[in-house]
Amino acid sequence: MALINLNHTDDAYDAYDACPARSVQQETAVGAGAQLLLLALLGTAIGMGTAGWLTGLAFAFASWAVLSRALHRSRPPSFGPANRVTLGRATLVGGVTALVADSFRSAPPVSLLVGLTAVALILDGVDGKVARRTGTSTPLGARFDMEVDAFLILVLSVYVALDLGPWVLLIGGMRYVFVAAARVWPWLTAPLPPSTARKTVAALQGVLLLLAGAQLLPRAGNAAVVVVALGLLVWSFGRDVRWLWRRSRVPAAPATAMRELVAR
Repeated sequence: MALINLNHTDDAYDAYDACPARSVQQETAVGAGAQLLLLALLGTAIGMGTAGWLTGLAFAFASWAVLSRALHRSRPPSFGPANRVTLGRATLVGGVTALVADSFRSAPPVSLLVGLTAVALILDGVDGKVARRTGTSTPLGARFDMEVDAFLILVLSVYVALDLGPWVLLIGGMRYVFVAAARVWPWLTAPLPPSTARKTVAALQGVLLLLAGAQLLPRAGNAAVVVVALGLLVWSFGRDVRWLWRRSRVPAAPATAMRELVAR
């Protein structure tokens, strides 16, 4: 009987360990469901075409699959309140993506696109604060937040490029070019020091692209706004690449020398 009870106890522990993972995966499923609901509402409201539907569904499936895989690898004890905010932002970004894809067929309601984007940008300043206040900051959460930001900038640059020209895509594509370059030059993957200027420039990209896409200014004004955004981004990336290159040129101190320095 003792052996039987011990086996049941092991099963109970296995079930207990599986509960957090199952709960976390349920959060991603809820996010995917919210994404589908938003697409249905947008489709009903504006009569979204095939391109918008397919792009929105592809975004929903891809984001769910990538996030689920990342959570499975990191196995966090819980999804966390900050990640819930970021997941809500991702849902809004999916809606914006569908509207932009549909804009190749017909212009979407500008007020609807601006509204969804504005809320997503506002929430960008919320998830980080929530993570710090609740003590739930994680590398996965930071990466999740960064990827949602980067994709929103890419989608907005596509939308603005429809009016101003393909050069605007440099804004949305620059981060992905940097990631691709890091596969060729590994020194680009070194951690960067914290920078308020970098964060400010990154936040301004979405705001300035939204201003240009809102059609509140004449075409020349929109172009000037985007030129400012691109100039700031080139400066920010250039500064970081220069710092990483200089760091890569500094030879690492030998381990023995480091131990002697610490002993002193």
